Amino acid sequence: MKFKIEEFLAKLPLPANETWKEGVCFTTAFRRENISLECFAPRRTDYQTYHDQNEFYFIVRGSGELVIESERFTCTVGEALFVPKLVSHHFENFTEDFATWALFL
Repeated sequence: MKFKIEEFLAKLPLPANETWKEGVCFTTAFRRENISLECFAPRRTDYQTYHDQNEFYFIVRGSGELVIESERFTCTVGEALFVPKLVSHHFENFTEDFATWALFL
């Protein structure tokens, strides 16, 4: 199987006008048994907390910071970050074009 980030970014409900203020945008690209791949592109504020599965982020556009509990990691295109299951995390200070693959296992 092959997944292209552009294909899944096109499926996201990105802001259309000034009335759209903030939110989290993602779409599931693949799901099988205990593995899923999502295209994730937060806008303005990332409201994530934690997940029931381990998670890898593969940054594909833009840059930002991933806050894992109280530790802060800068991230940019081409980098991968890991978050253990049940650990609080979210992105901050990300660019408008920020997007990442999120792999749950």
